[in-house]
Amino acid sequence: MTSARARLDAATADLDPPLAVLDLGALDANAADLTRRAGGRPVRVASKSVRSRAVLRRVLARPGFAGVLAYTLAEALWLAGGDDPVCEDVVVGYPSVDRTALRRLLADPALAARVTLMVDSPDHLDAVDAVALPGTRPPVRVCLDLDASLRAAGGRVHVGVRRSPVHDPVGAAALARAVCDRRGFTLVGLMAYEAQVAGVPDAPPGRPLRGLAVRGVQALSVRELAGRRAAAVAAVSAVAPLEFVNGGGTGSLERTAADAAVTELAAGSGLYQPTLFDGYRAFRGRPALLFALPVTRRPAPRTVTVAGGGWIASGPPGADRLPRPVHPPRLRLLGTEGAGEVQTPLRGPDADGLRVGERVWFRHAKAGEVCEHVDVLHTLDGDALTGALPTYRGEGRAF
Repeated sequence: MTSARARLDAATADLDPPLAVLDLGALDANAADLTRRAGGRPVRVASKSVRSRAVLRRVLARPGFAGVLAYTLAEALWLAGGDDPVCEDVVVGYPSVDRTALRRLLADPALAARVTLMVDSPDHLDAVDAVALPGTRPPVRVCLDLDASLRAAGGRVHVGVRRSPVHDPVGAAALARAVCDRRGFTLVGLMAYEAQVAGVPDAPPGRPLRGLAVRGVQALSVRELAGRRAAAVAAVSAVAPLEFVNGGGTGSLERTAADAAVTELAAGSGLYQPTLFDGYRAFRGRPALLFALPVTRRPAPRTVTVAGGGWIASGPPGADRLPRPVHPPRLRLLGTEGAGEVQTPLRGPDADGLRVGERVWFRHAKAGEVCEHVDVLHTLDGDALTGALPTYRGEGRAF
């Protein structure tokens, strides 16, 4: 066995898979590298890529991290509420029309002071007012979502994710005025997430031509966004002072930190280092989160089957969204079956050395989605397990 596999197998010998292990040494090393790459800018932790309150607390206790970027309002209220909140500065990364969560926010002045809503349209202000009118509720903190995608050829070419309809400084200023003219709202921030840089590897393994093309498009996008974001920040700041301007992600920290208009960065995936982030030239994270599945069959020479395995990442369907067997290393998924709901066949030279009941260790393509499948992350410190940290699922939460 490889030393990595032997270490994982020995530490978890008394546990039954499926199970997930979080290597605390790798987690801490990745966190330190994120703050190094941020160049002194505070890093807001993207909770969708972590999905464990205990892990969020550990990361936020480190110098260089400040605040959470949540993915739903319900999650934000859970993280910011109670007598011992995980964080008292939570920005919801996406607009919310969850009336139940909005009622909770508007009924609690303490939560309203800790949580910032994302908007990209007056429609989102209407959704708040439909729940509770000004005068009956505390002021609502608001962040504007500026679309950071690269557009060309009169809009016929779109590079990036489709988020906000607000793309230029004029539109940003108009939305800022709409917020400030509406009673009961306070404009505090602006966010622009450059997904085409932060989430697209610029050196994908085995695909040098794609890497060259990606780097060219990303360089163009970074230059275009720097000018447009600075102009948008200036235009919005002329309407109301901003507490923060958020940008970036794990794959773009250095580039976004160089943008003078940005006051804070966001990152989360780099803490766990899933496989989609292996293909960047600027950094090499340490895989911190792995999961194990048991061998249940040996259907043919050089072939084994593990139980379950359909832990497929969100996004465009493709081989890069599938979990990757890493221990033992010489195994691969079958193209005709992939990762299955109830079983996953694996083929390769190392299959013949596996017995029924032994385990295969995998890495997930994305970060926090592993936590949708397990209740706890078993923590590994050195060669020994030290405990188990609940995931959102383990605490009975699904957002």
